[in-house]
Amino acid sequence: MRWFTVLALAVAIALGTAFSPFASSSPDGLEKVAEEKGFLDEGRPAGVQESSPVPDYAFPGIDDARLATAAAGFVGTIGVFLLGAGLVAVVRRRPRAA
Repeated sequence: MRWFTVLALAVAIALGTAFSPFASSSPDGLEKVAEEKGFLDEGRPAGVQESSPVPDYAFPGIDDARLATAAAGFVGTIGVFLLGAGLVAVVRRRPRAA
C-alpha cells in the first residue's frame, strides 16, 4: 500500500505541476452569467480568499505566470495530500466502540 501511495502522490504532483499552467483562463459558468447580467464587478472576494497564501491560483513572488501557476499546483497538491494523510491518521487512532 505504501508504494501505491508514493506512486499516486508522484503522479498527482506531476499532473498538478505540469498541467496547471495550461488550464483555461476563460471564465467559468458563474462568472460568465454574472458578466452577461452585468453584476460581475459588484462581487467581492470572501475573507478567506483575501488572506489566501496562493491568491488567484498563482504563487506570489514569481514573475513568470506559468511558473507561478505550476508552483501553486505543486503546493496545492502537497497541501491536499497532507490534509488527507492527517485525516487518515486521526481516524485510525480513534478507539473503536465494542
